[in-house]
Amino acid sequence: MLKVSKRAQEIPPFFVMEVMRAANEREATAEAVYHMEVGQPGTSAPEAALRAAEGALRNQRLGYTDALGVPKIREAIAKRYKDYYGLTISPERIVATTGSSGAFVLAFLAAFDPGDRVALAAPGYPCYRNILSALGIEPVLLPSEMSDRFQPTPALLDQARKAGPLAGLILASPSNPTGTMLDKQAFQDLAVYCEANNIRLVSDEIYHGITYGREADCALAFSEDAVVINSFSKYFSMTGWRLGWMVVPEDLARVIESLGQNLYISPPTLSQIAAIAALDCTEELDENVARYARNRALLLDALPEAGFESIAPADGAFYLYADVSHMTNDSDSFCRTILAKTGVAITPGIDFDPERGNRFVRFSFAGPAETMESAAQALQSWREG
Repeated sequence: MLKVSKRAQEIPPFFVMEVMRAANEREATAEAVYHMEVGQPGTSAPEAALRAAEGALRNQRLGYTDALGVPKIREAIAKRYKDYYGLTISPERIVATTGSSGAFVLAFLAAFDPGDRVALAAPGYPCYRNILSALGIEPVLLPSEMSDRFQPTPALLDQARKAGPLAGLILASPSNPTGTMLDKQAFQDLAVYCEANNIRLVSDEIYHGITYGREADCALAFSEDAVVINSFSKYFSMTGWRLGWMVVPEDLARVIESLGQNLYISPPTLSQIAAIAALDCTEELDENVARYARNRALLLDALPEAGFESIAPADGAFYLYADVSHMTNDSDSFCRTILAKTGVAITPGIDFDPERGNRFVRFSFAGPAETMESAAQALQSWREG
């Protein structure tokens, strides 16, 4: 029998994709489905990005680019850091990548060795730990609590270090699945802790631009050694274009370039052209954020009436993470039941926290307002009936 990698077989599925498949199967039978499972905008790429892509398709030869991306996109992203955060970043530190997923692979390969221990909050985006595991790096889950806004703390890091040194810490503010953000002091405390203990900080800032009440802080305001990862998928509404970026410290720049050349050759050329145009579309994109804010308000009002009363403080992103321990101890089965009874597709917490996620679920409110309204009504009717 031919060999199949044991390490690869140990990587669990991404449960949200399993939910989406079940929802699509139900939809194919003409039954109502309200999609609240997948974390992607319900809107298309900005109009200027579409026009730029169309022009490139007709008038340009779309060949390879530099592994780090075309100079124009690196310069445009550097300008965004100046305009948005007030940070001066050299374009030489900007790396365009094949989605943020490609950026995580590059960052983890460049910064860590097999056997290293890297900490991350639980609940958290499952692909962090699954990519780490696939690369032979040990993910160390920090059991964060609602009282800590489901974010890492120095105390949790102290506890994790009792079992061995930590090579890295992955942060996400706003976070998936909770939508919570670190305040400025908490972020700075973590950056100082990492520097004092030789821990590489990797900051996932993919939901920056989608916040409610205050802006998100960039890790580069607190640490020059941090690796920052972002993407055109969420705020820029370009998930299928598969383009992300990194801001890397000087000691990793050449290593990441060599890795990118060998693993991906270059990020998608057409997507880079479209993304350069998208960076100037803030007015159109902020209208999307305003719609997310209305959806968020609608659900925060309606979900408690359907029994979802304990919800993490959703400072940003487009998710609500709800404690359902009073209704179930099996979030996977619970989500399947809800889909079958109501047509509402939501994600079980076990995707985000393998130890405690059995009592949590995630709602995505990135879709149309009509979907949110219909889903809320269906859940309330189910609860009452």
